[in-house]
Amino acid sequence: MKDSKVLLTGVSGFLGSHTAIQLLEKGHAVVGTLRDLRRADAIQEIITQHTSHIDQLTLVEADLSDENVWNDLMTGIDYVQHIASPFPRVLPKKEEDLILPAKKGTLSIMQAAAAKGVKRVVITSSSGAIVYGKSKQQRSGQFDESTWTNVANKQDSTPYFRSKTIAEKAAWDFIAQDTSGLELATVCPGAILGPVLEDDFGTSANIVIKTIDGSTPALPNIGFDMVDVRSVADLLIRAMESPQAANQRYVGSAGFLKFKDVARILKEAYPKRKIPSATLPNFAVRWFSNIDKSLKPILIDLGVERKVDNTKARKELNWEPIDNREAVLSCAESVIELGIVK
Repeated sequence: MKDSKVLLTGVSGFLGSHTAIQLLEKGHAVVGTLRDLRRADAIQEIITQHTSHIDQLTLVEADLSDENVWNDLMTGIDYVQHIASPFPRVLPKKEEDLILPAKKGTLSIMQAAAAKGVKRVVITSSSGAIVYGKSKQQRSGQFDESTWTNVANKQDSTPYFRSKTIAEKAAWDFIAQDTSGLELATVCPGAILGPVLEDDFGTSANIVIKTIDGSTPALPNIGFDMVDVRSVADLLIRAMESPQAANQRYVGSAGFLKFKDVARILKEAYPKRKIPSATLPNFAVRWFSNIDKSLKPILIDLGVERKVDNTKARKELNWEPIDNREAVLSCAESVIELGIVK
């Protein structure tokens, strides 16, 4: 298992760089893909700070929409960690601009992996591919790997969650038809927090940033299943290395937190900072979303508690996620240290 070669898509992302670090630390060679090779030096420098095995990292340019690049990149590869996925900060005008690249990119990778004798592809999906598209009665509750987001229900899903669902389903459909012996495992994390390594951070970190930077007077009545980025990287590697993870789907969450819980954790740690404690009424959040478009995607979570069950990953893969309090605090510490929050 050690000395295997792993192709990792989206190495410059928040989760991608953390996963690359852990893979290198475990003795794997990593080929990391970037959309733009001009970022290579910066990424190399960041990863070097966290591992002494940087000589085992190769960075290459590859775009998810370029079908032809993947066949060459798969030569000599044992495993694929497919982490790259378009995640816009505001909703695109046409949802196809999000859904088609996600689905097409996933299928290009699956086809190339099958053709080149790769052992297993691990896809980073999302708890968003599990908990949405529900009727009003079904929205609050606990869901597991057997549940799928219903993409036909657009009232209770967003283009991003539909794109994650459609891309993951396309991978499972491919495996059902494939005769090459390729294996698939998918991991569905909640909102990812934990230590940010650079200015280009994951969108979920905004949950912490907007709570401590003084820009939020009150909090929406919203919560998500959350998880530390280091725990997701750990779960992705367990899903890659464990024989029993072949053709399995895993929830990656350390538990459900409301925004007010996040604020409470931060207030204890940073008593001098202006951290909101009041909760905004739902109608006010809806009204504000007309001004701040980044709020639009979270409106479907107002007053709803969609929780996921991580029992399968704990039992089958002995996964023990880092506590959410630590995920919140390490995220805060890192964004302050990097000057993202003044």
